[in-house]
Amino acid sequence: MQNNDPHVPDSVQDGGAADNEGVNADFDALTAKLASLESELGQARETVLRERAEIENQRRRLQRDLDQARRFANEKLLGDLLPVYDGLVLGLANESADAKTLREGLELTLKQLEKVTQGNGLTVVDPLHKPFNPEHHQAISSVGSNEHPPGTVVAVVQKGFILNDRLLRPALVAVVRDN
Repeated sequence: MQNNDPHVPDSVQDGGAADNEGVNADFDALTAKLASLESELGQARETVLRERAEIENQRRRLQRDLDQARRFANEKLLGDLLPVYDGLVLGLANESADAKTLREGLELTLKQLEKVTQGNGLTVVDPLHKPFNPEHHQAISSVGSNEHPPGTVVAVVQKGFILNDRLLRPALVAVVRDN
């Protein structure tokens, strides 16, 4: 057959059978490479899906653990408060006790409560005769005084509380005003 295309040299037309074998070999190699890459892609997809499922399972476990921690965060504190509760119940159940006995029982119960609260990081703010501190005290009145310098707390209406270095409730106080 004669080459009618001026752009294709005669040698290409003559060696066509050998070139077809080379093209077929290249095609077979590319097909094998494509199959190999598709297999790797399938494995990578499986790995990604497994890892995604594992991450989702971890997220669910962490959420469940967090919910449990929130639900039972006060367990230790409430367990520590049960003896205080029991002391109050016993005191109220004793109908024959006089005022002195009841007062002594209340004082013991209060000491027990203070021990529990201190053990759980709660400290009392009782600033009587100390300088006014606006970070821990709330002035509800000011009074004149010749005995104390201005800015001194002279009465505590309600004690304040600090929980682990964070103000829980400011102390309500009366402060000596500037003259």
